Amino acid sequence: MDTNKEPRIWEFSETSFILDLNALFEQLGQVHDLRKARGKRYPLWALLNVAVLAKLAGQQHPEAIADWAQLRAKPLCRLLGLIRHKMPVLRTWQRVFSQGLSADELDQIVCDYLVETFADAPQDGSLCAAIDGKTLRGTISAKNPQGVHLLAIYLPECGVVLAQMEIGSKANEISASAQLVRKVDMKGIALTGDAMFTQRTLSMEIVETGGDYLWDVKANQPQLMDDIETLFRDTDDVAISNELSVAYDRREGHGRQEKRTLTCSSLLKGYSNFPYLEQVFQIETEVTHLATGKMNAYLRYGVTSLSADKASPDDLLNYVRQHWGIESGLHYRRDVTLGEDRIRPRLDHVAHVHASLNNLLIALLHKSPISLAHGLRCTTYNVERLLLKNNST
Repeated sequence: MDTNKEPRIWEFSETSFILDLNALFEQLGQVHDLRKARGKRYPLWALLNVAVLAKLAGQQHPEAIADWAQLRAKPLCRLLGLIRHKMPVLRTWQRVFSQGLSADELDQIVCDYLVETFADAPQDGSLCAAIDGKTLRGTISAKNPQGVHLLAIYLPECGVVLAQMEIGSKANEISASAQLVRKVDMKGIALTGDAMFTQRTLSMEIVETGGDYLWDVKANQPQLMDDIETLFRDTDDVAISNELSVAYDRREGHGRQEKRTLTCSSLLKGYSNFPYLEQVFQIETEVTHLATGKMNAYLRYGVTSLSADKASPDDLLNYVRQHWGIESGLHYRRDVTLGEDRIRPRLDHVAHVHASLNNLLIALLHKSPISLAHGLRCTTYNVERLLLKNNST
């Protein structure tokens, strides 16, 4: 690898950022090649980087990546400094990505690169991260009835996956979450999650390593749920009412108007035995469909280790909003924009590798001013221009 080349620049319509291809190539070069030396024609680091370039050029499916690489074999080999002027066929890609590397190691190396390159360091207050999991579509089979299930911690504001791991067939998100949290420096991070993660052991692990939690509360914590419901049911009590703080949020779009009211209190601190609890909150959501005038109302509860001094009602409402970013910013982009839902890999390991590379792609294009799809169109142009220039030299 030639690490002395100048970094490449992708230009968006309203902003630009430098993507140092050499640093990216060097990072992916750390993934250990598990193949035997005999018959090894293509170095693993080169195939990983070709796959990333293909994805930046809009080619997301394994078949499309293989075809794209073969059609551009000469400039790609020149760019990567390879002696061969050929690119492998699809079967070779599948074999290498299923047997030639550890997907867990790739996860770790990609996440380390993203944290170092793109993640914002926590300043005053806390940086919001969200934890959630998803099963990769097309990986459920008779041999693997649960499919490949990946659990991730994601920074919505940066588009960065801090850590990701595959959950084994005999585990679940609850048991795996503490192990995943240990992979992350939690100092200054407020971790949000749905009611599944409202667990005492996990909450203690987060706070005792310097972070904070913000969880939904449902029937899986019946006593905690009952205490919170009782507190907000007794708001006519003057003493309780004086201890409540409120924040509002109103938004309109996609044919509907949404109004959210978050009410929080510190009255259960010291009363509830849930570890490190500082505040509890209630969110009332009203959704009005503008075309019909029909209105739906929802009520939900939550707890957090963030004190009132560290997080105001507006802050808590912002954290709750940011948590939805793991669905819209990570899962939706991978499933729809990057087409994971349309891929039917024959090998589960291949699906995990592509998911890891898609995490990388989302972070690389997070600064696109319009959307991920817009960013892909820009990088498609720039990658092709880079290869065309490289082919003419």
